[in-house]
Amino acid sequence: MVHSPICRPQRLRAGALACMTSSLVALVPLAALVGCGGPSASLQGAGASFPAGIYQRWFADLTSREKIRVNYQSVGSGAGVRQFQAGTVDFGASDAPLTTAEAAAIQRGAVQIPLTAGAIAVAYNLPGCELRLSQAQVVGIFSGTINNFKQLGCADQAIQVVFRSDGSGTTYNFTKSLAAFSPAWNRSVGVGKSVNWPTGVGAKGNEGVAANLLQAKGRIGYVESAYVRAGLQAAALANRSGQLAKPSTEEAAKALASIDLGPELTGSNPNPTTGYPIVTFSWVLLYRSGNGTKLPALQKAFGYTLSDAAQADAPALGFVTLPGPLLNRARAALATLKP
Repeated sequence: MVHSPICRPQRLRAGALACMTSSLVALVPLAALVGCGGPSASLQGAGASFPAGIYQRWFADLTSREKIRVNYQSVGSGAGVRQFQAGTVDFGASDAPLTTAEAAAIQRGAVQIPLTAGAIAVAYNLPGCELRLSQAQVVGIFSGTINNFKQLGCADQAIQVVFRSDGSGTTYNFTKSLAAFSPAWNRSVGVGKSVNWPTGVGAKGNEGVAANLLQAKGRIGYVESAYVRAGLQAAALANRSGQLAKPSTEEAAKALASIDLGPELTGSNPNPTTGYPIVTFSWVLLYRSGNGTKLPALQKAFGYTLSDAAQADAPALGFVTLPGPLLNRARAALATLKP
């Protein structure tokens, strides 16, 4: 008598799963486990470190729920865009959307879809200091004209600014807000994924900046709010109406609600009147055509990230759940991808 296999997940050992029949248990290499619950597709992506925390959760869920393995490299928005432009990844990710010219130069076409959003915190290492900063003070710190915490009402402690050394969407959005806060900053430093900082030292990625801040008292920098870990604090900042707000998910959501993303889903507001004033969406960059056999996996993977269940993970991880109308527009954009 021949028994048909019944695949049940057993304890993992050395990268294998157990596929049980009525008469034996066979260990099968992970790569061969399409029929027994292993990953049935693999996707390669690279880009922003800002959303890396929630991406890790989502992509782990995809491996177990949808059998899609996503290898995502948190290399910064600049590097992610370059890899997307070169066609060496299945998708890119960036906290700064492609410009019109950049999008037009992608021969396969580009579809930019917001997946998550959050606040960029001014994080610092000085126990006992509660920073409440005006927009002018934020600019002064990163310009180097404010160089001691006593100028901000705290202890006599020299300030060491830490900035992103890599091409970064977080830097783009942070400097865009500083330029909106100060015409002088806009003229002298400007806006970009990389700028010539007037003061400070560089570190790579949100992870690198947060680690650098923890190394010594007196350090201050900018990171996605989820990276404000034990040992660091986040300053309250004044928005355009002068109200102080912390970079909580609630205050970030208030500010994000003021952003009109436009028909291409790529808008921003660098100085909102409500909520925490430095916020951004984070986009996945997808090819409109030429996806070939990867298309079903791409649409299933990012369909999951845009699902109500996946979006519900956001607040606990320090991100903002996208509102329903925006999710519907994002899902419609995902459906436009072609083989």
